[in-house]
Amino acid sequence: MIDILTLLALAAVGTAVVWKGSDWLEESANALAAAYGLPLVVQGAIVAAVGSSTPELASVLLATVLHGELELGVGSIVGSAVFNLLVIPGLAILVGGGIDTTRELVYKESLFYMLAVAALLLTFSLAVIYNPVDSADGLIRGAVSRPLALFPLALYGLYLFTQYLDAAASDEPNDESIALVRTWLRFVLGLVLIVVGVEALVRAAIGLGDAFGTPSFLWGMTVVAAGSSLPDAFVSLAAARADRPTVTLANVLGSNTFDLLVAVPIGVLVKGSLTINFAYIVPMMGFLVFATITFFAISRTGMYLSRREAWALLVTYGLFVVWLVLESLRVVSVLGL
Repeated sequence: MIDILTLLALAAVGTAVVWKGSDWLEESANALAAAYGLPLVVQGAIVAAVGSSTPELASVLLATVLHGELELGVGSIVGSAVFNLLVIPGLAILVGGGIDTTRELVYKESLFYMLAVAALLLTFSLAVIYNPVDSADGLIRGAVSRPLALFPLALYGLYLFTQYLDAAASDEPNDESIALVRTWLRFVLGLVLIVVGVEALVRAAIGLGDAFGTPSFLWGMTVVAAGSSLPDAFVSLAAARADRPTVTLANVLGSNTFDLLVAVPIGVLVKGSLTINFAYIVPMMGFLVFATITFFAISRTGMYLSRREAWALLVTYGLFVVWLVLESLRVVSVLGL
């Protein structure tokens, strides 16, 4: 019992460190976007999204390089994507009021994000088809190789190209009053704090997995995912308070796109391959698809996100957490733990 409390305390400390780092990162990301005259959608989908996705990328790299737990990193990516889609917009609406969506967000960012989900699921499916891994328990497994990992990375390159075209056509003025060197230094220091905090979260997740006798990826989907999603939450909530809903939603979608198309493949490139258990991956990705459809449908209706819809998103995430708790207690066995 003491060990479990120690691990939970470690997760709390890691979350606090990530919180502070994300605060520095959010301020510097906004300043850099203004300094370079980026449009709001590009600011949210690239600058803020990539910066606030550093915890997810760090969770994959740290889990892989230091702990040999790439599956934990993948679990944190999927869990974080669900958190970003359901919790962040819900909280942003409750904090800042209803959010107006735009056709650019719904038909460009949302649809490209849906393509990212499909691309990652296709990558996992190709691994099972072309790189099957024999297993004594009869479960379907496959190895995601480095060549397969290049497919989602190439798709993210296309995404960056579309954002570059939008930025090139922008007439936003540059804010020349911003001290670039100091701002970039604050940005980097924020990322360093985030990496330190995420390492504490990863260690807590591995320890909790050992303590409860459950796969560490399950804790990655909850403890690491929620903790590493804090930067996305703070960036989006700050944007909501400042009445910049476009940045809020663009950050959520851009961050998820980065996580799925970059963070997971980079982990594969570092390790060499990722053996995935289809019994784990399919239900996880299935819920992510469900969350994606829910978010898209709600954001499209009337091009407005209301407080009632915010509660619907938060309740859906609550059901997700309840499902994972029941899996860990072996009350249900969709994941076959």
